[in-house]
Amino acid sequence: MPTKRISMRKLREVLRLRFHADLSMRQIRNSTQVSLGVIQKIVSNAEQQGLDWAIIQSLSDTQLTERIYPKPDVPQVATQKQLPDWSEVYRELKPKGMTLQLLWEEHVEQYPAYSFSYSQYCRLYRQWLKKQRRSMRQTHKAGEKLFVDYAGRTVPIMSHATGEVRTAQIFVAVLGASNYTFCEATWSQKLSDWINSHIRAFEFIQGVPAMVVPDNLKSGVSKACRYDPDINPSYQQLAAHYGVALVPARPLKPKDKAKAEVGVQIIERWILARLRHHTFFSLSELNHCIKALLEDVNNKPFKQLKGTRKEWFESIDNPALAPLPLHAYQYTEIKIVKVNIDYHIQYDNHVYSVPHQLVGEKIELHAKENLIELYFHNKRMASHARKYHPGTTTVPDHMPIRHEKHHQWSSGRLMNWAKDIGDEVLLWVQTLLKQKQHEEQAYRVCLGLLSLSRSYPAERLNNACAIANQNKLYRLKQIKEILRSNQDKLLAEERKATTAIMPQNHENIRGPESFH
Repeated sequence: MPTKRISMRKLREVLRLRFHADLSMRQIRNSTQVSLGVIQKIVSNAEQQGLDWAIIQSLSDTQLTERIYPKPDVPQVATQKQLPDWSEVYRELKPKGMTLQLLWEEHVEQYPAYSFSYSQYCRLYRQWLKKQRRSMRQTHKAGEKLFVDYAGRTVPIMSHATGEVRTAQIFVAVLGASNYTFCEATWSQKLSDWINSHIRAFEFIQGVPAMVVPDNLKSGVSKACRYDPDINPSYQQLAAHYGVALVPARPLKPKDKAKAEVGVQIIERWILARLRHHTFFSLSELNHCIKALLEDVNNKPFKQLKGTRKEWFESIDNPALAPLPLHAYQYTEIKIVKVNIDYHIQYDNHVYSVPHQLVGEKIELHAKENLIELYFHNKRMASHARKYHPGTTTVPDHMPIRHEKHHQWSSGRLMNWAKDIGDEVLLWVQTLLKQKQHEEQAYRVCLGLLSLSRSYPAERLNNACAIANQNKLYRLKQIKEILRSNQDKLLAEERKATTAIMPQNHENIRGPESFH
């Protein structure tokens, strides 16, 4: 039976954690929530194909799928039964509606030639269950987990200029083994603040843990789920940069993030409570006070244990942390965009070109502070310096010589459509086409204008273009505003009034010369 398929993003994450981060199969399972059997099969197939992390990164999604999911061979004869991980079975049975029957069927799918019959499966599970204790104590290994969350309390900050009050959010990170704690204030819990707080937390602990355990915050986890949480792509990219595994806490399972909750309580009691009577006028001023009080927290002796958080950190966690990468991660916004007929995409009011062959395709946009990168099937197809003003950036190599998808529209076809609507519309389209360095750059705007003929009569659209031509207005939104405000109707009325008062020439009508 072929290997059970998972999403391409999750497949690459499994391979990264194994071949780049060098995590064990169980650690990968805890991070990705993919079953152990599927992980083992994926890793085995990759090793048989002689893949390493460098090769995997160079492969497109299609090429990687062909390597990891080859056509099934003739099944081998079973030689030994595959004993399930009964502790995992016990955990899987906790949700409402889960049954041994369903888990047995999944086991058979993973090990079709090495599985037990259903009756044997149930008997062996009951034997194991009788030998187990009712609960297990949770332990944390050195350098293994960093728990992150936001405090429930916020801190008000007053503007010097306006007196307006904004609330700052408090980010908290706690190492599992030593309880060494980091915290800082940010303006929001949005993705950019969330990721940048992680970067500063790694710098504070001077290393990288094996795993980060976040709560199911929307910024980090796009879709909260006990077994298959969807990690935000930007958050996942941060994890790949630092070589860390993300293991989100399960919803409604506070024990999964107990360290973070205790750390939040300590920060609220020993830092935020002390600052409750202070008035802050900037975020940096608040963080300066937090930094001083945080040092006291980490140097404060434990009540029931010997030493301090800082001493435990230096002796236990710090030696076990992985080194920081040479360069800190740069926050990257990742989104899916569709390539328009003019082989450009739009981001933040600026338009960027891509190879014309991608017209109509959905691609992945990575926006950094100074760079825009565009990927298709995990391969970078274009990159541009990021612009923060409206305009167009076009690479000449991206332009088509002749391409079927692109040439379904041309300047001639656009002008023919415009001529059918009215002379002023034609003039507006011709002017816009001449303004662009490459006329294809105007196609999208011209199509937007001509499409308005489906919502407005041709006469109104022609009058609106007349106003725009007279005032040199060549933005589509300006045409829409003219139509919304009925300025074109006023023009039509003025023209009628002018026609009505024009002097008429007739043999029975005396002109001005008759009165000299």
